[in-house]
Amino acid sequence: MASVAERHSQNVTGRFYVDSECIDCDSCREIAPAFFGRDDAGEHSYVLKQPTTSAEIALCGEAMAECPAEAIGDDGE
Repeated sequence: MASVAERHSQNVTGRFYVDSECIDCDSCREIAPAFFGRDDAGEHSYVLKQPTTSAEIALCGEAMAECPAEAIGDDGE
């Protein structure tokens, strides 16, 4: 389960985030490329844009559910 205390600094402020458990598998970037980006130097994903519509939130939720490292968190805000 993702930890807000371990979230990457590149994440934009908001409910979804990626933490230090990310294994750079590309799953979230394939599912929701408009919302997840890659830090090439750190070799991990991060949230580059927060979803605003219910469809976008569902897409980010799908990315979170499919994350094999459980590195995507949702603090519900």
